[in-house]
Amino acid sequence: MEVLSTRLPGVLQLRPRIFSDDRGWFAETWNEATFQKAGLPSHFVQDNQSRSRQHVLRGLHFQLQHAQGKLVRAVAGRIFDVAVDVRRSSAYFGQWVGVELSAETPEMLWIPPGFAHGFLVLSEFADVLYKTTDFYSPASERTIRWNDPAIGIEWPVTAPPIVAPKDAAGTPLHQTDVPD
Repeated sequence: MEVLSTRLPGVLQLRPRIFSDDRGWFAETWNEATFQKAGLPSHFVQDNQSRSRQHVLRGLHFQLQHAQGKLVRAVAGRIFDVAVDVRRSSAYFGQWVGVELSAETPEMLWIPPGFAHGFLVLSEFADVLYKTTDFYSPASERTIRWNDPAIGIEWPVTAPPIVAPKDAAGTPLHQTDVPD
C-alpha cells in the first residue's frame, strides 16, 4: 500500500495495490499488519456507510469527546472528501485538505482524531464507507458550517449543495467547541 502525505500532517491518502486482469481488479483495502507497519491505527470499532445523491454535502462533523479517526473511501460513485484541522493548539488549525475519492480506484483518506470531516457527492450518487476508531457519540458531535469563510473550503460546486438541516445550522469554527 502506498501512503501519501497531504498538506495537513496526519491526514494521509492511501493507495492500495491494484491487481488487474481481463475480469476486473482486486485490492486489499485494509490489513492490520500493513496498517501497523505504516504507523496507522489498526483497531477500528465501527463501520458506517451512507448513500447520497449528487450535490449532497455532508459535514463538517467531528466529536469533541470520543474523537474518531476515520478511514474513508467511496465504494460507488465519486466524492470530494475534506478534512479540517480543528485542534486549537495545532499550527494548522482551521486549514483544510480535499481529495477526490472514487469507486474506480480503492484509494482512501485517513483522517485522524482532531479533524472535522465532510464530503460532497460529485456523481449521480455515491456510497461512502468509513471505519472509525471510536463509537458514535451524539452528545459529543459538533458541526461546523460547511461554508465557513474563515476556513474557505473550495468545494467544487456550481450551485448551492443539498445539506441536512443539522449541517445548515452548523456553527462557524471560531464559535465551535474544539479540542485543545
